[in-house]
Amino acid sequence: MKYKFGITLLICLQFFAAKSQTAAEWVSKVGAQSFPTGNKIFSVNKYGATAGDTLHVATKAVQAAIDACAKAGGGVVTFNPGEYVLGSVFVKSNVELKIDKGVLIYGSQNIKDYPEMQSRIAGIETTWPAALFNVMDAQNAAITGDGIVNARGKFCWDMYWEMRKDYDTKGLRWIVDYDAKRVRTLLVQNSKNISVKNITLKNAGFWTVQILYSSYVSINGIIIKNNEDGHGPSTDGIDIDSSDWVLVEHCDIDCNDDNFCIKAGRDWDGLRVNRPAEYIVIRDCVARRGAGLVTLGSETSGGIKHVLATNLVAKNTDNGLRIKSAFTRGGTIEDIYFENSTLDSVNNAYQFNLNWYPAYSYSELPKGYDINTVPQHWKSMLQKVTPAEKGIPHAKNIYVTNVKVTNAQNAFVANGYEQSLLENFVFTNCTVKANSIGALEFTKGWKFINTTIDVDTKKLAAKTGAADEKNERQKN
Repeated sequence: MKYKFGITLLICLQFFAAKSQTAAEWVSKVGAQSFPTGNKIFSVNKYGATAGDTLHVATKAVQAAIDACAKAGGGVVTFNPGEYVLGSVFVKSNVELKIDKGVLIYGSQNIKDYPEMQSRIAGIETTWPAALFNVMDAQNAAITGDGIVNARGKFCWDMYWEMRKDYDTKGLRWIVDYDAKRVRTLLVQNSKNISVKNITLKNAGFWTVQILYSSYVSINGIIIKNNEDGHGPSTDGIDIDSSDWVLVEHCDIDCNDDNFCIKAGRDWDGLRVNRPAEYIVIRDCVARRGAGLVTLGSETSGGIKHVLATNLVAKNTDNGLRIKSAFTRGGTIEDIYFENSTLDSVNNAYQFNLNWYPAYSYSELPKGYDINTVPQHWKSMLQKVTPAEKGIPHAKNIYVTNVKVTNAQNAFVANGYEQSLLENFVFTNCTVKANSIGALEFTKGWKFINTTIDVDTKKLAAKTGAADEKNERQKN
């Protein structure tokens, strides 16, 4: 089987070819590429997996089929219809793992079935449990099919909340997310020419799909349903993390954190790695519940640039276009295009915050702890950025075009700060209907071209009157 991977990206990323010589060179190169997996079929059932057996973990049998496929030069690994329980499996180069309709895979609820490995989580390189499905150090690989993967991640959510109760009382809110080691559903790491297509992923223990340090990745037609077993913490949809030439299309995400998110490292460790996320296209997708239709950050250290998000729909999502960072992150967010999209019943149509969530964003070791005896990832988090100016993030050259917003609570919640203005945000042919205009602080060079903002005048008048009264008191 062959995927014309390069052709798909060629069509989508022509948008950037006129803007960048690098893009033009890549388009010329990738257009001739194909994705060979071979035609040989390797059934996991012939290697010991039993359809319908949910009492035993079938990881070894599935991994044996994948390894045999890779050793033979590539092919397709298949499942007979039925239910299976898996821990971490690792897809190799030239292998297509195909989860067909009628196949239901459950994630093991034993954390020991997910061996720890080196990875990056929320911007920090550290050891972490392997994902349920892993594509690592691979080329020309795929995970496809119309089947269902239920990660059954509630055991991770429960562990996090129990730890959170303890950590919050000790002034350790900033590190609990890194000590509560939860399982991702699908990880692509240090890989190239990868396709993820059509599968349905449910109830992630942590992030659902993470694309890390990888290039030329296509995610097409996947469905994410993370709220069926409750509302788990940090169940992001798709996280594109310091990766480039990524195409995400025809996806539908319902989660309990950011829906489509782009990241590039956190604080000292992210600045050390200094790898951007760039040349990314997200198109023809839907975000339902979640924290952000398209979120840039909060891990911004390596920079986020050359992003096109187009033909998207948000329904009851917390935020539409979202930028978040912190004074210790550094990095520049620029050359972002958000176009041809519809946002309905969102809390904030546009939320831009360069000092986001201080209790989480800033690390400080409480009294009674010895820096010399804490874990290494604590030390990475506590390492100061020097000079401090290097930690100041920047956001500029953001272009919003043909976006319609209805039933929003706030049009804008935009907060730059004195040392870093939100600069050159351009809104063209846009409409916003909201209960409040919100707030614009520390902005520069914002432009509204053929754009209307319709707010509830009664609520706006009350808010404006209160603000005027406060200003008069301050003057006196």
